[in-house]
Amino acid sequence: MPRSTRSANAAVAPPLGPLHPVRLAPSLLAADFGDLGAACRVAEAAGAEVLHLDVMDGRFVPNITFGPCVVEAVRRRTGLFLDVHLMIVEPDDLVPAFRRAGADGITVHVEACPHLQRTLAHIRALGAAAGVALNPHTPETAVEYVWDTADLILAMTVNPGFGGQSFLPAVPPKVERLRAAAQRHGWRGRIEVDGGIDPQVARGIVAAGADTLVAGSAIFGRPDPVAAARELRAEADRWAEGATGAGPSTGAPAGPSA
Repeated sequence: MPRSTRSANAAVAPPLGPLHPVRLAPSLLAADFGDLGAACRVAEAAGAEVLHLDVMDGRFVPNITFGPCVVEAVRRRTGLFLDVHLMIVEPDDLVPAFRRAGADGITVHVEACPHLQRTLAHIRALGAAAGVALNPHTPETAVEYVWDTADLILAMTVNPGFGGQSFLPAVPPKVERLRAAAQRHGWRGRIEVDGGIDPQVARGIVAAGADTLVAGSAIFGRPDPVAAARELRAEADRWAEGATGAGPSTGAPAGPSA
């Protein structure tokens, strides 16, 4: 009797999709720094839940942006969740200052933290959600021993340092592996992506498992940024279309506020 083989038409497992409803996080890196209050109003009018603030030091990445005083100014202008992404060396030294400035969540890079678990625990002890970012070349296994200390995992979909870069298509499989690992570990945090996120890639990256989309140029670089943000969310929310048996996550317990 011939050995059975899998049919070429065998059903393919549907994507896991996001753990939580999709959140939009407009990135102030692409906004007008001369009127960040207007950028906050755009995010609010578009229904965004999060504002993303990229802090760069000219050492970990080749660009320099801003420090705690700008975060404090933004905090005075909005009640949105402030997601502060530290692209800096030795982040432990500045975590307290950014928390005092009003950061609700603080994300550090695994590549910059020799004692990652301690850094994440420090962020949590200050009352903020703790996030860990992975550069495109960094494997998802880098977070293997901090699942219980992280509230958010950020998979960079460009090399950090500059806005307006093109999305790297090699990253979605890593997001899929992160999503699968989250399920294995019973982790209920957030998976965020940052870099080149626009309506053309939104559906696929959410299907892979991302639930928080950071977007800068795709929102603030458009003539009508509110409409652009709404278009991006609409595409992201259509992630399950065409995936046999797949559908949005329902009935899942609420994750952390990050």
